[in-house]
Amino acid sequence: MILPALFFYLFAGVCVASAAMVISSRNPVHSVLFLILAFVNAAGLFILMGAEFLAMILVVVYVGAVAVLFLFVIMMLDVNFAELREGFLEYLPLGLVIAAIFLLELLLVVGGWTLNPTVTKSITAAIPGDVSNTEAIGLVLYTKYIHYFQLAGMVLLVAMVGAIVLTLRHRASVKRQDINVQNARTPEMAMSVRKVASGRGLQDADAAEWVK
Repeated sequence: MILPALFFYLFAGVCVASAAMVISSRNPVHSVLFLILAFVNAAGLFILMGAEFLAMILVVVYVGAVAVLFLFVIMMLDVNFAELREGFLEYLPLGLVIAAIFLLELLLVVGGWTLNPTVTKSITAAIPGDVSNTEAIGLVLYTKYIHYFQLAGMVLLVAMVGAIVLTLRHRASVKRQDINVQNARTPEMAMSVRKVASGRGLQDADAAEWVK
């Protein structure tokens, strides 16, 4: 029992410290790296709880895809972080209100968890021995909590659309495609077949039209 407890305190301590460094680091690249470290330690906590499927999903999906994508986007985009920080004080009151609402919801959940033992009993009911960990998660997630699962998907979709709208910048030096023009293209407009005599090649006018 001593060894699991030591690993729990190790993973939990590093996870909490990494989460604090995510929001306190000045360099956004360092923040993403600390986020990856927090995910890895959270996966270790899932393994200690016996939820190895969730641990592997956390590493494969969030560390291997989402966090790495964040890192690539931050490193490749020319984002002016000084300009982004200028509006911090402007939106600080709204952020504090939203944080207070989230804190109140967490307190209500924790209070309902501890004060209502029937909720705890229904959530922490024993899983039959003939059901695997992955199957048990699927049975609970896609039956009892299917509406919450779909609601979480809608929230993520709205967040993705909002991130695209907020980061979309129209620059004169960047060429953008017109969807209507692209849809109106015909095979005759997209390509042309030229018969070139042997040993001659394209003339200057034909070459210019070819490039066009």
